[in-house]
Amino acid sequence: MKHTIVIVDGMGGGIGVQLIGKLKEVIGEGDEIIALGTNAVATERMVKAGAGRGATGENAIRVSVGSADFILGPIGIVIGNSMMGEITPVMAEAILAAPGERILLPMQQDHFFIAGLEQLPLAKMTDRAVEIFKERLKAQAGSVV
Repeated sequence: MKHTIVIVDGMGGGIGVQLIGKLKEVIGEGDEIIALGTNAVATERMVKAGAGRGATGENAIRVSVGSADFILGPIGIVIGNSMMGEITPVMAEAILAAPGERILLPMQQDHFFIAGLEQLPLAKMTDRAVEIFKERLKAQAGSVV
């Protein structure tokens, strides 16, 4: 089964770059990674990291997340005005309303904190996100009749 995997990131795109690098090692043939950046620098870096294609900005994110089987990125992508204002309320709402599964990295930033979560280095968070992705792929494959 072919999957569309969307990575949403902003600022410098560093989280997206790490996610793409690790996902490329585990995705199947025919699966596609799409990089959606809040700015051109983030998109460009994610495409260079191996995304099949990329797009930038509010409308690209609003339209493209609807076709994703999986959406990955920092937790700020579902919080309007986060990431120093790069995530607009329209973007956050579109990501939350998208039918695909969201796998979010619990970055403690922008003056909000997630109580009860252990702060991990970014590399460990991206490893865990990819583990969750693989688990969800298995669960989806098991539910196909």
